[in-house]
Amino acid sequence: MIHDYLRQVGSDLAPQSANLSLLDLGRRMQIIGGPKEVPFPLNIGLMMFNPEPHKFFPVMQIDVVWFPREGAGGDKFSEKIFRGPLARMTRDALDYIRRNFISETVIKHPGRAESTRVENVPYTAIEEAVVNAVYHRGYDVREPVEIRIMHDEIVVLSYPGPDRSVQLEQFHSGRVQSRRYRNRRIGEFLKELEFTEGRSTGIPKIFQAMEANGSPLPEFDFDEDHSYFMVRLPVHPAALEVDEGATPPVTGQVTGQVTGQVDSWVLHVLNACNNAPMKSREIQDITGIKHRETFQRNYLDYLLVHGWVERTIPDSPKSPTQKYRLTAKGCDLLDGVERQGGGK
Repeated sequence: MIHDYLRQVGSDLAPQSANLSLLDLGRRMQIIGGPKEVPFPLNIGLMMFNPEPHKFFPVMQIDVVWFPREGAGGDKFSEKIFRGPLARMTRDALDYIRRNFISETVIKHPGRAESTRVENVPYTAIEEAVVNAVYHRGYDVREPVEIRIMHDEIVVLSYPGPDRSVQLEQFHSGRVQSRRYRNRRIGEFLKELEFTEGRSTGIPKIFQAMEANGSPLPEFDFDEDHSYFMVRLPVHPAALEVDEGATPPVTGQVTGQVTGQVDSWVLHVLNACNNAPMKSREIQDITGIKHRETFQRNYLDYLLVHGWVERTIPDSPKSPTQKYRLTAKGCDLLDGVERQGGGK
């Protein structure tokens, strides 16, 4: 697990790690402490590299709870609990949300050939909110990070609240600057894994992602005692309109919304990936989209969310050798479109 991490982040220790003892490697990484005679793992080492850290830190977990249309006051809900090493737990929870609860709505404009694509809730905003909760939660508090998914909003709840130096008004303006950071060592590892920048940029990124998607502004809340922290991400109004006539299944397996026709660029990409796995840049060239972030958010993520393509290196999404290949679902789509006479 440690060797994989070092290779993933491109550490200078990676080439040497195979020839070092666990004790020497742990001391160099500052995840093992204590005197030479009695070494012991530090908390950050147990959180990052122990397969069952919840045995040492009770309720170190992420609970994803899906509520049907009647909301949290109803009798039905679906719950999935994620445990494990901190980075893997976070990534697994985010991937689960992305696969099952992120959908896209296509808005057609009269007199305009180009449609607008919006996510029900932008994945970037969810990622920032969840990583922020994992980073800043109190691991001495026996409460999980909870993600509540409802038809009109996603709420991320963690304990305790932000540092006393931070005021609620700062969150409303999107300009938050804490004087002290909780869990700095966790922040260092998350930064190495490119989960966070560790410079109070998470809240502004949430605002930017929601604004870019055309979504309502995010809402933040905590009490006078700073005992909890809540991030509320409203669903895009267009997605709500589409959802009015749809009832999610009890399992919560909500997939991307499709308009009934397949855009031509989708077919071009899937046909190309059918020949051989392709790099992100190659797929971007096919779509003709110049702006990298727009391509990632509205095109590549669209293919991934619908399950038409998949990463060749799923455990390392940002690997420089990452490619994308056609899935069985993508093959089925191509076959179906061919039988129907093509897409639009």
